[in-house]
Amino acid sequence: MKLKASFRDSDLFVRLFNGDVYAVGGYVRDLVREIPSEDVDILIARHSLEDIIQKISPYGKVDLVGKSFGIIKFTINRKTYDIALPRKDAPSEAPTRGHKDFLISADPNLPIEKDLERRDFRCNSMALRLRDGSLVDPFGGIKDIRARVIRLTNPRAFPDDPLRVLRVARFSSALEFSVEPSIYEAAREIDLRSLSVERINEEIFKILLFSPRPSKGLEELFRLGALRQLFPELYRLTLSVQDAIFHPEKDTCGHHTVWHHTILTVDQAKVIATLTGLGQERKLCLLLAALYHDAGKPATAQWEFKKGRMVITNNGHDLASERIAKKALARLRIFSWNGYNLRRMIPVLIRTHHRLSELWQNRTTVTKKAFNRLAAETGGEIELLVYLDAADRAGRKERLVESLDRQSRWLLRKFEELNVSRETIRPLVMGRDLIKMGVEPGPEMGKILKELYELQLDNVFETKVQGLKAAERLIKRQKG
Repeated sequence: MKLKASFRDSDLFVRLFNGDVYAVGGYVRDLVREIPSEDVDILIARHSLEDIIQKISPYGKVDLVGKSFGIIKFTINRKTYDIALPRKDAPSEAPTRGHKDFLISADPNLPIEKDLERRDFRCNSMALRLRDGSLVDPFGGIKDIRARVIRLTNPRAFPDDPLRVLRVARFSSALEFSVEPSIYEAAREIDLRSLSVERINEEIFKILLFSPRPSKGLEELFRLGALRQLFPELYRLTLSVQDAIFHPEKDTCGHHTVWHHTILTVDQAKVIATLTGLGQERKLCLLLAALYHDAGKPATAQWEFKKGRMVITNNGHDLASERIAKKALARLRIFSWNGYNLRRMIPVLIRTHHRLSELWQNRTTVTKKAFNRLAAETGGEIELLVYLDAADRAGRKERLVESLDRQSRWLLRKFEELNVSRETIRPLVMGRDLIKMGVEPGPEMGKILKELYELQLDNVFETKVQGLKAAERLIKRQKG
């Protein structure tokens, strides 16, 4: 089989290395799937690292950060390629192995097939010779792509790298492939506790951000045993049932679990984030909030006789979920991502998302004060809060939403009509204003500023001029 590599600099690589240069991995897989990409990893055989560096240096910037592993980064016209020699690796003899505990050796003369053997899945273990489009597929990658299945390239090597368990979930989710059953059996025996939180987060973030339906990858984490080992607070959701009338959604076995509702909510949040054009940082925040929004339900579940029947209730689960989410974020060392403060925003969204239903239920009488206070509590992230609330409601259905529902549209419109936004909830009166009015910095100033902000949120004043007059009254009262 022959394929045409059409990425931007393919001709340059052929001109420099003739028949010894290959595209490998995901680029080839996606080309077979007729999904061309500009994200290309390059493999160059029968050339030393020094020879490669000498040939490519006149055309761009060479970064030798991975030189010891036979990898260099080459940037040309703002496009960066990973260029590698054929490599082989073996697990170290250390008693506890993590992802990095491998002995990697690069060998220009190593057969291409040996390099491909070290890759995790057959669909990724292919190489495409750039000169003539010849495909090197020693493990049946094309067959697996056509069958839409994840199979291991080398089953014997699977237990040597615990990260591969998470990669099974991620690739099956992103590609929407099934998983070959023997992988579940092999994964059951693998201890994942040696994985670094950075590696874990990277795989989870990719499942959430790059899967058409993240529930596929999350369910695979459950089946592979990774949920139990790495995310105990989420694993407990799989053992907790919900009221079947209020939560009619059920998994393929008919179980009305909190877990099934959670992964449906994540799917709906992903659709809503895409429909509304959220940037990647806020999208990730929304998806993580959806993932943990009901984490407190197992601890708060109890039966109550209501409306003529026994009902499962979860009173206070929003606050319990917030506490659990904070602990999970701390354990996984999730702070900011691309400058966006996940650690602060995710718990806030979880704690407050039910409050929107109160506004909706009281929509004929609710005042601007309630909207102000909710916006202030969330730091102005009104849209994320509305989207999480919408995803939670839609998480009772398997069918993905096509637009925001009536409640969400009303909430967004009402915030706009009342002119409540990130800008309008900023304090109008600042410490420097009080200094001009003769107030010394210190605890008393802090009390005045706090009271002024409460008055602003209560809609007692709406302009700075009005706020300064209110400050004068508070200062006089304090002196009196």
